Amino acid sequence: MNEVTKVSIFNNKQVRKIFFNNDWYFSVIDVCSVLVESSDPGAYWRKLKQRLIAEGSEVVTFCHGLKLIASDGKKRKTDCANTEGMFRILQSIPSSKVEPFKIWLARVGKERIDEIENPELGIQRVKSIYEKKGYGKDWIEKRLRSTAIRHKLTDEWLERGAKKPIDYAILTNDIMKGAFHLTVSEHKKLKDLRKENLRDHMTDLELIIAMLGEATTTQLSQQRDSKGVAKLRKDAKDGGAVAGRTRKDIEQQTGKAVISKKNFLPGKKVKISEKTE
Repeated sequence: MNEVTKVSIFNNKQVRKIFFNNDWYFSVIDVCSVLVESSDPGAYWRKLKQRLIAEGSEVVTFCHGLKLIASDGKKRKTDCANTEGMFRILQSIPSSKVEPFKIWLARVGKERIDEIENPELGIQRVKSIYEKKGYGKDWIEKRLRSTAIRHKLTDEWLERGAKKPIDYAILTNDIMKGAFHLTVSEHKKLKDLRKENLRDHMTDLELIIAMLGEATTTQLSQQRDSKGVAKLRKDAKDGGAVAGRTRKDIEQQTGKAVISKKNFLPGKKVKISEKTE
């Protein structure tokens, strides 16, 4: 479903984008107009596309014909690709303007390989990214701890019979529903989020409650030796309920709501009254 159409400005040129299938897709022709020396970027993309297909490249499969507003004000089907697809396409464009992107991709690939050999490098990189985004050090420590707890839980689920992505989504929602009385999508909507990671926009207390629900769920599954999604769902609901009771106790003692509309979106931080209704 196409939800939002926007225009970004790059090198004083417009690049149309659209939110589709829970991801941002960019007009390939618009990107070509920015990065290649051609008076007709549409023709350039058609020729490049034909060459890629002839070579048996899978890059074109990343593209979707999505309706974007054209210069005449009418919506027309336009080849669009998400971020991964655009990077794949950029690697096929011989242009000096594209070279910095290729160098950056090579550097990122090297960094990831180094992190596989030394995971501590990955942790330091994540800390650095959060710091550059303006997060406080205390929050970052909680976020990293929540990641470790989450990984331990998903490893447990995998060993105990949760195999499909939908299984993990259902189990996670069971915990979050018990902890916050909201599903993940409802919590994201409350914070005005789309593709963003919900936990990156949680307050300290929200993170703590989420961690409590997941850590409790892990312990229950181990103690009960639960096998199969049905039993894991019982653990998830019970673990979420423990966190939910803790949340309600905090709210009763402080007179303030734990669940918050606040987010860390650039220029869109929302401040609301924290009083419990």
